[in-house]
Amino acid sequence: MTPPIVPVSRRTLLAGLGGAICAPWLASAGLAQSRPSLALQARAGTAALRPGAETACWLLASPAADGPLRFRRGDEIDVALENQLPIPVALNWTGQDGAASAEPLLGRPALAAGGKDSFKVRLRHAGTAMIDTRLLGDGQALPSPARALVVQETEAVATDRDEVLLIEDFRLRPDGTPVAPGVDPKDAEALFTVNGKSGLDLTVRAQDRLRIRFINGCQRNVIAIKIEYHEVRVMAIDGQPAEPFLARNGQLVLAPGTRIDVFVDATKPAGSASTILLHDGKQARPIGRLVVSQDVPARDKPQPPAAPLPGNGLPAQLDLKNAQRIDLTLGAAAPVPDWIRPADLAAATVPSFRAKTGRTVVLALTNRAAVPSIFHLHGHHFRLLDRLDDGWKPFWLDTLAIDAGQTQRIAFAAEHPGRFLMEAMATDWAAPRLVRWYEVG
Repeated sequence: MTPPIVPVSRRTLLAGLGGAICAPWLASAGLAQSRPSLALQARAGTAALRPGAETACWLLASPAADGPLRFRRGDEIDVALENQLPIPVALNWTGQDGAASAEPLLGRPALAAGGKDSFKVRLRHAGTAMIDTRLLGDGQALPSPARALVVQETEAVATDRDEVLLIEDFRLRPDGTPVAPGVDPKDAEALFTVNGKSGLDLTVRAQDRLRIRFINGCQRNVIAIKIEYHEVRVMAIDGQPAEPFLARNGQLVLAPGTRIDVFVDATKPAGSASTILLHDGKQARPIGRLVVSQDVPARDKPQPPAAPLPGNGLPAQLDLKNAQRIDLTLGAAAPVPDWIRPADLAAATVPSFRAKTGRTVVLALTNRAAVPSIFHLHGHHFRLLDRLDDGWKPFWLDTLAIDAGQTQRIAFAAEHPGRFLMEAMATDWAAPRLVRWYEVG
């Protein structure tokens, strides 16, 4: 008998986002001769958002790869972007610390229709990341699917497979026309895709160890993911290694933009299939299967638990005592005129704060909206502070879900000079994506 996914409400999703993480403690791109390169085209195309039908989309295409873009830690890549769309685009990088020259709207202005741009990006950290052109996407005529970006460790990682599951959400009216985020969806159907398809089978050998990189590429939805009958060991969150732990109830909770790397050992018998379930706070739905083939097993017995992934050199300690402290209010229901739509960001826009290089910054994030809000920090990863503000959770994040009426405090070491965005949006399809910015120097 198939065990159901644990019922999940919006509030449970938010609680799970902390609980699942805290449980244990509470490219391919072409290779140039000189350096790797990444050619991207923002162009019109189609995607199978609904089974058996293609939907017009504005794609972020790469001639070198249809799937995840893969590089290695330390690579400095030559990026070439061509905008073939009738609208301006801004290339948004999720998970790349310190890339000030590539920072959308601040380091790189929006690229006009028909324009071309080229620049360099150094991939400082190994981990799972994402790129997209959605920063200016509120109200646009067509949806814009994202791309997974994988930066591999220079050290060997003992797994048999490395798979990416990029999960995205879309809204389609009964006649098949899409509804853009920032617009009231009314009677539009909520659709979810995995790697651009309505479902996906992962076929493995018995006793294979999989590294699965889950990416919540949804624009407004917090989601829960569960693989039936399998233990799920969390290895990294938001691209940064964590001390490995088993996900509570085998379930992962991801805010929009969150990435979680897990190890899954295929311990079920040959010929078996386990459903991969997604819960969006309203209902559970299958999005794929983990299928064990009849091939010879990878080994004759299960492996011991995996060692932690290699670190990325983030600081071991943060100086909270002498930290610079800033209060930020989120939520469309509050009078927060300093948060603006990305299209309105201008050179004269005043930063939220300025920090000296090397200083610890503590942000108190208060959500005044009636629904949970998502906060995303560009340029740096942060620690989620304990309630007493005397320590932090033992993992790094760059994205955080904050429940309605709640205040969360985060801290980061301002290591990277430059100007960087902060994003905020409510978990409501009709809510706008808003931005502010900060400077380190």
